[in-house]
Amino acid sequence: MLATQKGYQILAGVSVPDTELVAGALAYARRACEPYLFNHVVRSWLFAARLGQIRELEHDEEVVAVGTLLHDVTLNERFNGPRRFEVEGADLARSFARESGVDERRAQLIWDSVALNSTPSIGLYKEAEVALCTAGICLDVVGLQYDAIPPDEVQRIVAAYPRLGMKRLMTQCFCHIARVRPETSYDNFVRDFGERLVAGYRAPSSVDFVANAPFDD
Repeated sequence: MLATQKGYQILAGVSVPDTELVAGALAYARRACEPYLFNHVVRSWLFAARLGQIRELEHDEEVVAVGTLLHDVTLNERFNGPRRFEVEGADLARSFARESGVDERRAQLIWDSVALNSTPSIGLYKEAEVALCTAGICLDVVGLQYDAIPPDEVQRIVAAYPRLGMKRLMTQCFCHIARVRPETSYDNFVRDFGERLVAGYRAPSSVDFVANAPFDD
């Protein structure tokens, strides 16, 4: 059932769905995330919701809520793989969705939203729900499409959910992943943090994968 058939609440001036599923995702995110990261995922949700409203995109608002709120449940200094943190998080988010009674199509959209949250070159061109999750997250992390939302609305959201040193703390998490699980970072942006900030970092290379493929030519 779409959230448009249910109730709404106002957070930092943004109208968002107020449903049992969304409340559960908020509670999950609060348990799993450090305060700075919890604020990040909520801001990402509000930015995603606002972008959808401004662009008048037809989409499943609950899927966007769950995808954004749970996209970083594995981004912490406890992370130890074995797969890239986005995929580990996507599995947890999909399990939460299934256990909450979400059907398989919507649960898969949530999985895609989490797994692709740091891959805008793909995520922005997926279904509306995945694209909005990606856009909201990337707006908060790197300022992508920052001008799409009026400045006073952005400031209201940031004031309600402060950044709390996010750049520094998020960098620490990325460096932790590069340090303890470099094999999960060869094809994602964590590699950039490893190469610049982690001494001795070395990740597998796609060049080696191609060269070592089990074929004669």
